[in-house]
Amino acid sequence: MTIPAPPTRARRIPSLAGLAGLAGALLLLAGPGWAAPATQVLDQGWQVRLAPGDAHEAEHPQAARWLAATVPGTVQTDLMAAGLAADPLVGRNEGTIQWIGLSDWVYRTHFDVDQATLARRHVELVFDGLDTFAEVYLNGHKLLSADNMFRRWAAYAKPWLHVGGNTLEVRLFSPIKRLQPWLKRQPYALPGEFDSAFGDEPKGLQTANYVRKAAYQYGWDWGPRIVTEGIWQPVHLDSWDGLRVAGLHVAQKHLDAQAAQLDVQLDVDTDSDASLPAEIRVYGPHGQPVARRLADVEVAAGHHRVGVPVTLAHPKRWYPAGYGAQDLYTVRVRLGDSDRPLYEGSRQIGLRTVEVRREKDPWGRSFAFVVNGIPIFAKGANLIPFDSFPTRVDEARMRQTLESARAANMNMLRVWGGGYYLPDAFYAMADRMGLMIWQDFMFGGAIPPRDAAFVANVRQEAVEQVERLSNHPSIVLWCGNNEVQSSWLSWGDRKALQRSLAAEENERIKQGMRDLFGEVLREVVVQNDPDVPYWPSSPSRGGDGFANSLDDGDYHYWDVWSGEAKPATAYLDITPRFQSEYGLQSFPDLRTIRAFAGTEPLQVDSPVLRAHQKFDGGNGNRRLLDYVRREYGEPKDFSALVYLSQVMQADGIALAAEHLRASRPRSMGSLYWQLNDLWPGVTWSSIDAYGRWKALQFRARRFYAPLLVAALRHQGTTTVSLVSDRTTPLAAHWRLRLMDFAGHVRREENHDVTLAPLASTQVAHYTDAQLLDGADPRTTFAAFELIADGKPVSRNLVFFALPKDLRLPQPHVHAQLAPATRGHTLTLTTDALARDVWVSFGDLDVGLSDNGFDLLPGEPVTLDVESKASAEALRQALQVQDLAHTMGTAP
Repeated sequence: MTIPAPPTRARRIPSLAGLAGLAGALLLLAGPGWAAPATQVLDQGWQVRLAPGDAHEAEHPQAARWLAATVPGTVQTDLMAAGLAADPLVGRNEGTIQWIGLSDWVYRTHFDVDQATLARRHVELVFDGLDTFAEVYLNGHKLLSADNMFRRWAAYAKPWLHVGGNTLEVRLFSPIKRLQPWLKRQPYALPGEFDSAFGDEPKGLQTANYVRKAAYQYGWDWGPRIVTEGIWQPVHLDSWDGLRVAGLHVAQKHLDAQAAQLDVQLDVDTDSDASLPAEIRVYGPHGQPVARRLADVEVAAGHHRVGVPVTLAHPKRWYPAGYGAQDLYTVRVRLGDSDRPLYEGSRQIGLRTVEVRREKDPWGRSFAFVVNGIPIFAKGANLIPFDSFPTRVDEARMRQTLESARAANMNMLRVWGGGYYLPDAFYAMADRMGLMIWQDFMFGGAIPPRDAAFVANVRQEAVEQVERLSNHPSIVLWCGNNEVQSSWLSWGDRKALQRSLAAEENERIKQGMRDLFGEVLREVVVQNDPDVPYWPSSPSRGGDGFANSLDDGDYHYWDVWSGEAKPATAYLDITPRFQSEYGLQSFPDLRTIRAFAGTEPLQVDSPVLRAHQKFDGGNGNRRLLDYVRREYGEPKDFSALVYLSQVMQADGIALAAEHLRASRPRSMGSLYWQLNDLWPGVTWSSIDAYGRWKALQFRARRFYAPLLVAALRHQGTTTVSLVSDRTTPLAAHWRLRLMDFAGHVRREENHDVTLAPLASTQVAHYTDAQLLDGADPRTTFAAFELIADGKPVSRNLVFFALPKDLRLPQPHVHAQLAPATRGHTLTLTTDALARDVWVSFGDLDVGLSDNGFDLLPGEPVTLDVESKASAEALRQALQVQDLAHTMGTAP
């Protein structure tokens, strides 16, 4: 298949040219024979309208007039700002804006250029991101065509610029409208992801495969279908004379305790050969100078990368959170004479070694991240895009999400491949927080084309993105795709296509995936970020990537929730080497639901709730109810269902995560699906679209804690494991108490233990009969605690029946709010076991140090409370919920 493309393509420019890549504060100053370069930002005065003659012009006449536009931005957000489109994240508005992504649009602006700019030898118009099929016209001349959302596009502009006023026009074409007629003429369609719920594409004929655009915008099982168009990254006019430095990179050539050998690399465009003096200074984590190097740099005419070696003595390393400091170095470069430098720039880097250890062992072949020689159990979650409209995401929103991950003791996030490559600020935050990033290339599951033009487009995209991000120590893996190759083996539509095609055509499709993910993208990483491992697909065993195996590579497990909808205890039946996806859904906070549902009645099948549940066309709410009923019985009302869904999700994911950690070193990673939400919906997230933590996020803080007691009951036997992420042995103590729900201790065991570093140690096995010793399983529980440094650091309760079958008392929980140095404290006590205590404050958003915990008689819990509200307002709004009262069990 050959995908239709614009007739001309813009030439490639270095990845750091222009504004978007200037994270290192690049600055070029005047020098002999060269004039200082200049950048004119073109972000003002933009307008947008429907393309003349568009089929939707009669239906939406107001959109056919010029409207104010924001750049960077999207057509959808511009129309929302103009009052011509409803917010698609509210109510059932999603369907009302589908016409926008099915239309063609025109942006325009006017800008002035002075004589000095036109006197320069080089003048380029640069678009750091166009979404997605676009043509650019400068003063009526077609300057470039674009067809990839993830690339930068530039063209020489000098011949068509005027002194004074100039007109810039960008024509954007609906990717669906452009590709659907072509796709219908093909002998078959490559399988995609999710069919449109709005009838704009026939079932099984999805165009998203064939265009380099964020796949999630075509709709996913956790988010809406909003096919954006727009100028989504900055636009600027770059001019220079003689020489420019277009990029600065710092390659780590060697690292050990004695020295770090670096290669400071400059991407240089110059009109003539030159020999220029260079000075490189390196500053340590606290700003102290640690190295200085003077060298002569030979610059040849044309575009070249030149390097200067620098050695650092006794380097400090960057470590993941929990294993050491996140020490970062600053590398500053000056090119040219000291009194009149031609170029000054800087980069912040972290020094570390990283590998994915693959060794044969009794369970198959390992999959473990090893950073600075330390095998790290990866604790984290999958990250989806922050918003349906990427231009609405600011640094504060990214920071809040990353800080939430760090606060939950996570050390890894997987940037999933159906979205877009995130801005430098995101990775800089991850660098500082010690969060390892598993970075997918942007392939979300659909089978890609194999024609040469498509592959070349992807290659260039990958080069630009890997070059841009290569200096971030947080990135510890580049992965070719999410579920592309594994889906070819197991998904029904893929199997159906294979049956319809000749064997030779099936092999060509398969070979195309091998070539793209096994060769092309691997080569880009090896050439541009060789210190970081490459993995062809998730899940896979490496190699050609066609696998989802328990004994080798990473594993996605969805028999719980999807497929057969097995109970959460099925997590205990499998032990993969690295579980990179698994998940359970829950409802978000009632305040979040009301934000999109308004005053509509709330029931499982309410139209507005079905609209915000994308799994199985809205039927996921019924599945969620079935999971709640299985464990807790029939919810007494919708509010109870919301609470119980979060308890169910937290319990299920905790069971899986604790099992995986207890199985170390057989298993070396737990990344649940998913950390965040991009809209207020019913999804698998642990943090909702407003940043509110669900019970799962609080639970993650406990099951991802550095020290863990995992007491896992399965098929009538409880196995107790003590897990330590510390790098040195630890003298500790563990305790078992068998208690009734009133808090009476029937039996107690105490054991001293030395915890091995970076290990899980099994310390006990009990049958139910051994634990209960004749006690009633419906009124008794076992409390396992790990005590270190004289205080409990982890606790796990084991029950002997489903919650709906227990005789839980309805406890009397007393809450005492008191002032503190920062905010308030809230101390909770109870006269009987209170399971899954949930503290809330009505419509007030309040920060709590913990929530969703079990409260035992005689063991008060004190929470830190952060809020701008007064103490009286907090007392009036305070609500304390627990499992027994919510389930309505009899005392």
